Amino acid sequence: MALVYQTKNFIVDSVDKPMISRMDGGHLIINPVVRVSDRTKLAPALAIEFIRLSMIVGKAMETALNKQGIDVGRINYQDNGNWAVFSPQGPHFHLHLYGRAKSAKIQKYGEAPHLPLPNTGFYEGLEPLTDADVRAIREEIERLEASEKYALSKWHL
Repeated sequence: MALVYQTKNFIVDSVDKPMISRMDGGHLIINPVVRVSDRTKLAPALAIEFIRLSMIVGKAMETALNKQGIDVGRINYQDNGNWAVFSPQGPHFHLHLYGRAKSAKIQKYGEAPHLPLPNTGFYEGLEPLTDADVRAIREEIERLEASEKYALSKWHL
């Protein structure tokens, strides 16, 4: 994973083995620094911080990737955890951001993402975001964080 952005409480990563290929819209993950099983375990201030960050990252992903030539028309936000439900440590809260490109070839725009188990081979050959994509998203996150809409005082943080 490539670090896109980090706050005191959350890490935003680009995925090395994405579920949505770069030209189909790309794939990011937001993880809390402290492991929790699901969003109901977040303290109120962390929940507010998380929602604010997810909005910023989603908008930054859409804006930056469009500037990179990927025609993202929508971001899907998914809190899954299904694959870890039977693992010894159990599921952990994290949020997938799936860009949905209008010109997508594999994960078609307007359809629900197809997310089979990893051992099916479905994800082989899917292209991760590039270093330039990650830089563009990071720069857009920083710009949005400085905007009035996302001022910490407006979010009571």
